[in-house]
Amino acid sequence: MTPNTLPAPQRLASGPAKPDISPIDYVKLVLKEGRRRIVTLTAIFAAIAVLTLLAGLFVLAKNYTASVTILAQDSDIIQPLLEGRAVSTGVADRAGMARQIIYGRKVLSEILHVGGWDQDESLSAVAKDRLMEDIRNRAVVTSPRPDLVTITYRDTDPERTYRVTDAFGAQFISEALAAKERESREAYEFIDKQVQAYHRKLTDAENNLQEYRSRNADAQPGSATDVNTRIAALRTQVEQTRMSLLEQESRENSIAAQLSGESAVTSVQTRETLYRTQLIELQTELDRLMLTYTERHPDVMRVRHQMEDLQRQIEQERSRPPGVRSATGSEDSQLNPLYQELRSQLAQSRREVAATRSRMGVAESLLNTELDRSRRIAASESVLAELTRDYEVNREIYQDLLRRRENARVSMGLDQENRGLTLRVQDPAIMPLRPSGLRLMHIAAVGLFAAIAVPLGLLWLLVRFDPRIRSPQLVETRSRYPLLATIPAYPSPRERRRQLARMAVGTALVLAVVLLYGATYAYKSSLG
Repeated sequence: MTPNTLPAPQRLASGPAKPDISPIDYVKLVLKEGRRRIVTLTAIFAAIAVLTLLAGLFVLAKNYTASVTILAQDSDIIQPLLEGRAVSTGVADRAGMARQIIYGRKVLSEILHVGGWDQDESLSAVAKDRLMEDIRNRAVVTSPRPDLVTITYRDTDPERTYRVTDAFGAQFISEALAAKERESREAYEFIDKQVQAYHRKLTDAENNLQEYRSRNADAQPGSATDVNTRIAALRTQVEQTRMSLLEQESRENSIAAQLSGESAVTSVQTRETLYRTQLIELQTELDRLMLTYTERHPDVMRVRHQMEDLQRQIEQERSRPPGVRSATGSEDSQLNPLYQELRSQLAQSRREVAATRSRMGVAESLLNTELDRSRRIAASESVLAELTRDYEVNREIYQDLLRRRENARVSMGLDQENRGLTLRVQDPAIMPLRPSGLRLMHIAAVGLFAAIAVPLGLLWLLVRFDPRIRSPQLVETRSRYPLLATIPAYPSPRERRRQLARMAVGTALVLAVVLLYGATYAYKSSLG
């Protein structure tokens, strides 16, 4: 009894086979099922392999890739010489600048002409737009280094790929240089307009300031300083004059007080008083001589005789009546010289006080005039400050714009002569000889792998999930009945012939696939 003829109760109704047999027996079962279904498996193998090869030959398009590398380099000689005088218009993000240029509609329109797409007169505007979008998607811009820009383009036609890539590089250099020149020229024109505008503003501000100064004499530069200096000097002069006036008034009062205590006329002493005075003097001289000489000395005697004469004259004066003494002029009167001197000093002092008061009045008048002038200057100072500030600001901006305009002029000259940032092709585009990306050999290898893996996977799934019992060891483990013996199956001659025929068909299919792959490889090798 074979496992396939077991009664129904002794077979599993459903469910996958469990891995309770040895791996060797499992492999034998897979090989056995493979021999039984060799035609089906080889047919699946051949179908997958042939379909993959045909897809690689006819469906998958060949892509050719070309690239051009552009070097952006600053001038190493001119830049140090013109540092601070010229501004380079180089762009730091050169990859972004390249994308903006080559993805623009102007460059893509030129690319349509270079690639020959615009020769089709039936191409509509929508089709052109889609074609531009397709070209944009196939063009890649990268920047390996800050000074390098690489433009890569892929297409199905190698010659067109080369032409388009080369045109991309040329258009990028041309547009970048034109953009640099245009940028520097626009910058110069803008600054020149600003210079002219601020020149008009500066002229207006200067005219307003000059007109205000001509209408206001006190609105001259340094007027406030001069007025403050003049006010300080006049205040000092007034204070000094006031102190001098107080001094002179005090002196006048003192002289007046002295003058009030003096008499204008002085009385001279009488003759008797004069004689007595002379007598006293002679007595003093006699006393002095007596200390040295005797009574007989001539000088002593002379002094005594003089004293006697004076005594007689005194007696005569006394014997005269008072009226006679006045009539004979025995008493004289004259003006007081001290009184005259004090009067002269008082008059001089009064003249000085009047002059000082006049000088102080003039100084105070000048001080008041300068104070009024200072107030007028302070009132006009805000207007003058505003006009001066406008003039100074416009002048500073105008001078700065003049320097910037000259710098922009030099920069524009550098860009016009391409002396600043230079763009040149570092690695030119070349004609692509072989397609890039997935090639036919890659697709063929993947197809062969899939053609082998799919039949083996299906065979494994069949053995793994088929509920029928194909091994004698599973009878005892699943039916709980002892297995007494196994009867092997012997194929009949007819079954052997059918098996050989299936083997022959399967082998023929495999050989056909191998020959087809070999012939395709030989043909591709001869072409390229």
